[in-house]
Amino acid sequence: MEARWGEASEMKKNDRCKGHTKKGEPCRAAATPGGLCYFHANPDKASELGRVGGKKNRQFRDEGLTPLPKLDSAAAIADVVERLISDIHGGQLDPKTASALVLLLNLKLRAIESINHAERLGRLEKLHPSDAGDEG
Repeated sequence: MEARWGEASEMKKNDRCKGHTKKGEPCRAAATPGGLCYFHANPDKASELGRVGGKKNRQFRDEGLTPLPKLDSAAAIADVVERLISDIHGGQLDPKTASALVLLLNLKLRAIESINHAERLGRLEKLHPSDAGDEG
């Protein structure tokens, strides 16, 4: 069995790329029929794929967008959501950025609603002070 193990590891060495890394170490990728891995056989392909990945993962700088208005009401938030939809549709805003903004807008909307409810409750308690302390 040891002979087979040795043969398999020797075969693995022969199937490796004959190219070298930038550090001068042997490339560990599998070789194509020409003896080199795909990237050593096609040196421009690695940079091309890197560019494609970079474009896909780039960070958007949404400099062309107008600043957000003051978000102090549900109506103001609804207006911003409409604008986000338009900006995404027009390709001016990255959908991932818009998704994050929508989460924050939802949080802001819930905070506004909570504040509004507390204010309304306070006004009702002032109108009916005797009912405020009664729990039934």
